[in-house]
Amino acid sequence: MSKSIDFEARKTVEQVEEGHDLAPKFDEHGLIPVVTTDYATGELLMHAYMNAEALKKTIELGEAVYWSRSRKTLWHKGATSGLVQKVKAILIDDDQDTVWLRVDVQGGASCHVGYRSCFYRQIPFGKDAQNGVALTFTETEKVFDPQKVYGNAPNPTQL
Repeated sequence: MSKSIDFEARKTVEQVEEGHDLAPKFDEHGLIPVVTTDYATGELLMHAYMNAEALKKTIELGEAVYWSRSRKTLWHKGATSGLVQKVKAILIDDDQDTVWLRVDVQGGASCHVGYRSCFYRQIPFGKDAQNGVALTFTETEKVFDPQKVYGNAPNPTQL
């Protein structure tokens, strides 16, 4: 893209909440949370973070680019796996401190573990939690085999 993307300075509540200026509020680490859903179904696929560069690249490319907190680098989703997230809509909340991506997932999965969604387990609550909080799987089949796609690459999840 030929025109550089610049974010506006945050000047007033009215400007941020009611104006046309894109003035994202990054946290003390320079990050903004991102919720990503499937464009067609609304299914929650993942939660990640972007820094200013990742948000600008996402806007420019029309593909999801995140900031990997564990690897401390830009993460163009699908660059390694081929499971690119084509952006269909980018929304920002009222005070511009959270981004919502609505995407079309090329290859059908968003989770590095191989499932379609990163939210593939459920936590019991209420009466169901009386005997403990063992997670139950909401997805039972993986879309792809992470070992075949990533090999022995380090797991991006920090323990």
